[in-house]
Amino acid sequence: MADVEFHDEVNVSLEGDIDVPGIAKSDDELSTLDEPIRQTVMRDLRAVGNKFAHVLIPKQSKLLLKEWDLWGPLVLCTFMAIMLQGSTDELNMMGENDGGPQFAEVFVIYWVGASVVTLNSKLLGGNISFFQSICVLGYCVCPLAIALIACRVILAVSSASTLLFSIRCLCVLAGFGWSIFASTAFLGDSQPPGRKVLAMYPLCLFYFVISWLIISHTHSLFQY
Repeated sequence: MADVEFHDEVNVSLEGDIDVPGIAKSDDELSTLDEPIRQTVMRDLRAVGNKFAHVLIPKQSKLLLKEWDLWGPLVLCTFMAIMLQGSTDELNMMGENDGGPQFAEVFVIYWVGASVVTLNSKLLGGNISFFQSICVLGYCVCPLAIALIACRVILAVSSASTLLFSIRCLCVLAGFGWSIFASTAFLGDSQPPGRKVLAMYPLCLFYFVISWLIISHTHSLFQY
């Protein structure tokens, strides 16, 4: 009789559900081993493109937070580092150095800046993870990347002048404002109500530094 009671007591169910936000729950959704590589690549590209669309047209969506990735920020960082890279060694020897940043410098400013902004957000009590914040900050550089393209086109079409410089300033200013607007649309709810201004300051400074790199780079890439 004692043995029966003992077995009844230890016969406890160990089954349960662990729900992870943003992760599919069915095996069919999780399994990608049997699908073609092309389908996997296209699905990832569509996901990255969808995130860019959410940045350019900010919506009340948690897509960038739930399904975060670093592919988009990496692509944007590489693109901007190439476009902003200073003149080559041959031009430097000829005294034509444009003073632009080097490839590694842009990488450091981009990733270290995003990390510092994220760390500040966490210290202020932000309720999102480190990589979620890096993802949002990285994707929201997209408007500034578009402004960079516009500036390169302007410089390629005509030589530098006060009017063209003013147009470039307006393009960069628009990209700067749109980046801040998009990032706050995704990160605004993650901060305590009384500390949102403290979280906004380093975020604005991060995008301002990138904007300054764009506007201060006075040579067109096509001149090299």
